Amino acid sequence: MKLGIVGLPNVGKSTLFNSLTKAGAESANYPFCTIDPNVGVVSVPDKRLQVLADLYNSEKIIPAIIEFVDIAGLVKGASKGEGLGNQFLSHIREVDAIVHVVRCFEDSNIVHVEGSVDPGRDIETINLELIFSDLEILERRIARTAKGAKNDKDLAKELEMLERLKVHLEEGKPAKTFAAEEEESKLIATYNLLTAKPVIYAANVNEEDYANDGANNPYVKAVKEIAAKENSEVFVICAKIEQEMAELDDEERKIFLEDLGLEESGLDKLIKASYRLLGLISFLTAGPKETRAWTITAGTKAPQAAGKIHSDFERGFIRAEIVNYDDLVKCGSYNAAKEKGLVRLEGKDYIVQDGDVILFRFNV
Repeated sequence: MKLGIVGLPNVGKSTLFNSLTKAGAESANYPFCTIDPNVGVVSVPDKRLQVLADLYNSEKIIPAIIEFVDIAGLVKGASKGEGLGNQFLSHIREVDAIVHVVRCFEDSNIVHVEGSVDPGRDIETINLELIFSDLEILERRIARTAKGAKNDKDLAKELEMLERLKVHLEEGKPAKTFAAEEEESKLIATYNLLTAKPVIYAANVNEEDYANDGANNPYVKAVKEIAAKENSEVFVICAKIEQEMAELDDEERKIFLEDLGLEESGLDKLIKASYRLLGLISFLTAGPKETRAWTITAGTKAPQAAGKIHSDFERGFIRAEIVNYDDLVKCGSYNAAKEKGLVRLEGKDYIVQDGDVILFRFNV
């Protein structure tokens, strides 16, 4: 999974990136501190992996991973070259979802490029810049498609749809709200439009508001209302606290969270939000060599899940031997679960569930 981080300058974007990835991207109190995109890879926390590794005496644990891409802050007029322009948006065209960091705290020591804190205005500013960037892509696509549309029915059909989509964007609406037929949706997916991607809003609050998850913060309320209208996800973070926690080991981090009265970190919240938004689950494989988590889309059938491991597994799929994680742990071993009839043999139509521990049988 790949997530792109966007936002205005000085909203806590790079601070959040640093704390999530411990990558040490520069973070300072002036606009355009991040110039080149920063990329960091994060392991998805999953307590089940250690438990399975202990059961199987695995040599190593390989968690699922998320790649974060942090780009320079956008400002109003970026598409016309204001600030650093929108040249860096090309770096996040390949991401699965966008994490939009929104400032929800007052601090006279940290400048706001617009002079005041207003989440609604800030979100609209970023969304418009994403729309302008998508329009540039569409206009180039229209110019190319128009050349062959006179002699090609499929291209003529695509051109008509592109023109409708362009009007939709020019009205200030994101591509994801465009009414498209199934075939049109497949085409639009190939354009990698930024406004077609799912969005997770990160409402960045101060230390006081973080303890109660921003419950009394009017700015957070405004972000949640916007997210609800868009069917987007939203989570509350304090980038400053996340950065402090990034310096701690696992045990110290746990104590730090308990002292704040919190159960999970911002990274945990973000991962849960992105899995929900993208409809993702994890299945597990375990053995003496390694215990590993694999991320798939909910609804994936067994052969396609096997293909995540290796294309040969999907091509030569025979069956899947599956035991539920909780059942396996209760029984204490794979053989004990098998004796109790809890290991199932499933075929090509089986839909893999979150927490399935799977052994694939295949023949190539």
